[in-house]
Amino acid sequence: MKRQNNKNTWINTAVGTGLLFGTALAIAADAPPDEPASETIAASIPSVTVTATRRSASLQSVPIAVSVVDGEQLERSNRTAIDTVVQEIPSATFRQQGGNKDSTIFVRGIGTISTSPGVEPTVSTVVDGVVYARPGQATLDLLDIERIEVLRGPQGTLFGKNASSGVLNIVSRAPSAQAGGFADVSWYQGDEKRVRAGVNGSLKPGVVRASIVAAYADYDGNVDNLHAGGGKVNGYERKGTRARVDITPNADTDISLIADWLKADSSPVQTAYQQSNAGFAQALLPVVAGPENRRVNADIAPAIEDVNKGLSAQVNWRHNGYAYTSITAVRDWDNTQYTSGNAIGNSAEVARVTAAYPASRDIGTVDFRQVSQELRVASPRIDVAGHAVDYVAGLYYLHGKDAEVYRRIVTTASSVNSGRADYGVTNDSYAAFGEGTVALAQDWRAILGARWTRDELEYRHARTSTQATAFAGVQPGTQSSGETARNGWSGRLGLQHDLGATTNTYATYSRGYKGPAYNVFFNMLPRDTNALDPETSNSFEVGVKSSAFNRRLTVNLAAFHTDYDNYQANFYDTVAGAVVTRLINAGKVSTRGVEADIAARPTPQWTLNAALAYVDARIDDFKCPAAAAASCSLNGKTLPFSPKFKAYLRANYAVPLPNGLQADFNADYNYQTKTQFDLFQSPLAVQGAYGIVNAAVELSSSEGGWRVALVGKNLADRSYATNLIVNSGYVNRTVPRDDRRYVGITARKEF
Repeated sequence: MKRQNNKNTWINTAVGTGLLFGTALAIAADAPPDEPASETIAASIPSVTVTATRRSASLQSVPIAVSVVDGEQLERSNRTAIDTVVQEIPSATFRQQGGNKDSTIFVRGIGTISTSPGVEPTVSTVVDGVVYARPGQATLDLLDIERIEVLRGPQGTLFGKNASSGVLNIVSRAPSAQAGGFADVSWYQGDEKRVRAGVNGSLKPGVVRASIVAAYADYDGNVDNLHAGGGKVNGYERKGTRARVDITPNADTDISLIADWLKADSSPVQTAYQQSNAGFAQALLPVVAGPENRRVNADIAPAIEDVNKGLSAQVNWRHNGYAYTSITAVRDWDNTQYTSGNAIGNSAEVARVTAAYPASRDIGTVDFRQVSQELRVASPRIDVAGHAVDYVAGLYYLHGKDAEVYRRIVTTASSVNSGRADYGVTNDSYAAFGEGTVALAQDWRAILGARWTRDELEYRHARTSTQATAFAGVQPGTQSSGETARNGWSGRLGLQHDLGATTNTYATYSRGYKGPAYNVFFNMLPRDTNALDPETSNSFEVGVKSSAFNRRLTVNLAAFHTDYDNYQANFYDTVAGAVVTRLINAGKVSTRGVEADIAARPTPQWTLNAALAYVDARIDDFKCPAAAAASCSLNGKTLPFSPKFKAYLRANYAVPLPNGLQADFNADYNYQTKTQFDLFQSPLAVQGAYGIVNAAVELSSSEGGWRVALVGKNLADRSYATNLIVNSGYVNRTVPRDDRRYVGITARKEF
């Protein structure tokens, strides 16, 4: 990777931003004097409504640290999947490795690194009130999003599944009563294309509204496959649709019916980043390992297919001031993966494949289905012993069933061996929950919440092998099954105090809970048959939310400290010369830090946003498993995928032009300090500090309902990695989409 120092990064940023806004100021100077910007653009920052407390409320009023990302802004920035959204959320990071099955989200330095179907995600994903039980379901295309709320810290009280580190709450757009539609297209260098269209309106005025949105996107990729006819890899093809019908049969009832389907084909690869001996270098040829290597030599390119689909029905009924909600949902996720276990290839090419560096081919399928039911009641403000009280209470049930087949083929110059595992997990989760707010005085409120959860989990696993002993990447045949059931408690206590009409403060204690787990995976061994204990967390948070200058400035600050016990983590061990994973209760870890979200509108034309996070996530007391071959001296070390400092800055300058047109100039900059990707602190798995500069120039017409924009990504051309995977003798790199500078154009027409 390009080793640029901080000085050069800031110079690039300053130059790019200066050029952009210098042009904006020049255009603004030519704006006609009889059309002042203050008459066409509101001077204050728009209010943001969130559902972080299971009610619609102002972001500035909820006693929770929440990041909110606007769906329209994401589309304009070519951030159409979760892995790119986290660039705008300093408290969140994304682990990308292989396909969706192997990817996950981290909040405040805590996330689940496991592909086992017997492990819950630490960060829960909720889409329109429906919890997605597997992390891989969350790596979807953002078809028609109104906003994304990231609730930071344990959220186990109100949300429908255990969320010991945070919640990704995705809210889609509701149909409009007015008939209309849109079509938008985008094209970016590298032949990345996206087409999206939708229509909505009333089917029966005042009673039935409906919308349907469809999208298609594809990208060749940014890694060259040097094998004959290999072409580009590390790309994707996505297509999907989402339909929603909102029914209002009477003044007290609302019904939302949602159906969605998304199919994604991708070719993710890991490029050779470093190699430590001549044997591996010879096996790689003609590819040469390096920090900016974007080449592979694979005779069979990786191919991953995901199909996500679901149906949900939400019914809201209001009676005597109470709001009753029912959310019923069923979802299916099918995943098929054809991947290579290293950077060498997949078949026996004598000049490349050796006993020390065999070729491997993994073929896996996932068939997962979940059904869920949630019932809630939200009270009006009622009087209890002279105090105003309101509450949300409910019941929740989720049933998930997973069936997987995984096969690994290992090829050397003289032999071909393989193993196959058939396994799956069935889980049932039950919960009763409630949270209330008590007005102690006009400017003081108490928060009390609790949740009881019961998790029932069972697994089955059987593996066959062509060898009676372990060989590279494959363990001997085995068969096992098991079941466990545990009860757990989580909750929240807190105080909220209004310092004035525009400022409130809060202090909360939250207990998080993540249920028991089984490490069910291809290379599962008899040592993995015991259930892991639940993971618990205790979090303390203080915050202040304030606005000033007639809402031209909002500042939200939060400080937190969270301790995790029985932390569920992947321990990497070595068996038969190959790295294998062992999911364990790793002991105690903690995370602490300070976060800031700032929005300013100093003039009607200028909008400025800043989000900053300092997060210190570390291992406090690591418990090494018995007979482990790897070292466990990890106390005091940094947790992986958690940079200590991360920031996102965005500026927009809007210039009204004649004939109802408007020019918008946007620039954003995301920066993070060095990141360790390896739990065992390998110096080879450290991504240095870097910053990414993006910008866009947009022309739009409110009267004509159109806009067109020129978009530039990674203008400073900064190469970086989203993951570095350390193996025996070599390191592989995950190459992000914006690993190089690229530009594109987008256009939208509304009708």
